[in-house]
Amino acid sequence: MGRIVAVCTSQRKGERKKNVERGRLIPEHGLEGDAHAGPWHRQVSLLALESIQKMQAKGFKVGPGDFAENLTTEGLDLVHLAPGTKLKVGPEAVLEVTQIGKVCHERCAIYYQAGDCIMPREGIFARVLKGGPVQVGDSIEVLERQGEG
Repeated sequence: MGRIVAVCTSQRKGERKKNVERGRLIPEHGLEGDAHAGPWHRQVSLLALESIQKMQAKGFKVGPGDFAENLTTEGLDLVHLAPGTKLKVGPEAVLEVTQIGKVCHERCAIYYQAGDCIMPREGIFARVLKGGPVQVGDSIEVLERQGEG
């Protein structure tokens, strides 16, 4: 089990997100008020604090939200979760992992601002199966791994 260390949104795609501390996950939509929310397979993005710390160790001045992730987590090995894995976030929300990493066809604003972007390598994406509130300090846990009943 891990925990949520930041809940981040932005008004436009391709920019750093701001930690707003709390939000609401909307079924088949994403994080309320976020530019990336909508009826597609990448409704919510997640990145581990441990991944951000790798970038900090390389001298980059980055933190939660700087890679445009919605939820920054700690203590959960996100990059090794297979698509189809279900995650419980906070008291009631359920996400389904849809994609690990992403292909960046061109350098985004985050790359130019931060000097590198770890999201394509270690970020994951999910759709919201069941909505609910989410806030900093909430737990995040694997409910069902892909292939398990």
